[in-house]
Amino acid sequence: MNKTMKRNPSTFAVVTFGCQMNARDSEKLVGILETMGLTETEEEQADIVIYNTCTIRENANQKLYGHLGTLKKRKEKNPDMIIGLCGCMMQKEDTVAYVQKKFPFVDLIFGTFNFHRAPEFIQRLLAGERQVTEIWDEPKEHVEHLPEHRKYPFKGGVNIMYGCNNFCTYCVVPYVRGRERSRIPEDILADVKALAADGVREIMLLGQNVNSYGVNFMEKETSEVLKDDPDYAFPNLLRDVCRVDGILRVRFMTSHPKDLSDELIRVIAEEEKACKHIHLPVQSGSTDVLRRMNRHYTREDYLKLVDKIRKAIPDVSLTTDIMVGFPGETDQDFADTVSLVEEVGYDQAFTFIYSVRSGTPAAEMEQLPQDLVSRRFQQLLEVVRRRGAEVTARFTGKTLPVLCEEVNPHTPGYLTGKTEHNITVHFPGDSTMVGKIISVRLEECKGFYYFGTMV
Repeated sequence: MNKTMKRNPSTFAVVTFGCQMNARDSEKLVGILETMGLTETEEEQADIVIYNTCTIRENANQKLYGHLGTLKKRKEKNPDMIIGLCGCMMQKEDTVAYVQKKFPFVDLIFGTFNFHRAPEFIQRLLAGERQVTEIWDEPKEHVEHLPEHRKYPFKGGVNIMYGCNNFCTYCVVPYVRGRERSRIPEDILADVKALAADGVREIMLLGQNVNSYGVNFMEKETSEVLKDDPDYAFPNLLRDVCRVDGILRVRFMTSHPKDLSDELIRVIAEEEKACKHIHLPVQSGSTDVLRRMNRHYTREDYLKLVDKIRKAIPDVSLTTDIMVGFPGETDQDFADTVSLVEEVGYDQAFTFIYSVRSGTPAAEMEQLPQDLVSRRFQQLLEVVRRRGAEVTARFTGKTLPVLCEEVNPHTPGYLTGKTEHNITVHFPGDSTMVGKIISVRLEECKGFYYFGTMV
């Protein structure tokens, strides 16, 4: 008897690691699997489990391997279950080889460029193939308007571009996501209008570097907008999205400091729907480290940009990413990072330890001792927490619109939502308010979040 023909999967689970781009891909993957007649369920009960992987840091790899180790026992009890891996980690040949050697029970491996072909891969397994591995080195076809299943019915993400051209020396994104490809404005605006018609009130415009939107337009020859305005760029797009009826808030992720223009600052300041929150990764406060990271700006450039933003948008919320322990980081380099955090005053900073990524230039540099890096990381974390709490507290006593996102899972009778500044607020309410924008008085600051009451 052909053992694989016993398989009759009816349920699936997609588990996401990593950034907003991965989360967006997973929404599409869930939608695709649902069109196959499969039903989404919890990972522990699913007939098909697919991990959408991240490889930006080593701990993401180790987290995946831990999950696979747990799944091995389930696979032994139920050989007919299907285990799949996709996403950024699978774009690396050495990682795929390691998975195939250490976890031979994995049935399906695909990457970032061909997840839309998941139904075909699953059908091949059901037809008798023991294992399916198909990785594309680059996008071979342009596929949009895929089915999707959004996590929240009232907010959604829209990809405006794919890939990255920056080649920061520590980062694998250009290698696993490819070079920058921008979608034409008509396609993006059509997606936004469709979401608005479906009840979405908040839009997140997604790209590895949204500020460089306009590089290598896909299907450019079909765009009347680009014919009329060849210089159409991200500020134009942001303004156009803000003017779509039904959309109440517009966010974007992520910005690269070297490409954030005066015009974009002007649009954020002028457009009421543009959320007054900018995620502006600095990575380091040392000009010398920034140069070796290939970031294309200096400490002084970054501080001037922050000053320009704050003058135009006085109540702006600034968040950032900061890396500790980049190869060659000296005590003075680290001190420069700490002093920059003090000077800028971020609402929130996401700190992480540098992680060696094979194939990147930084992997060939001399690495720092881990005990030194760990001490620096803890020191920076304390400064980030203290400074962030001081800055976030500026809204104490103010009444702000809050988008209610969910019933608080930890505090009965409370809702959890976000201000336009991306600050989390917990306040009393009931499930009928989820998805609505409510005026909330921010009464008690708890560092990076608030407790408040409806007004």
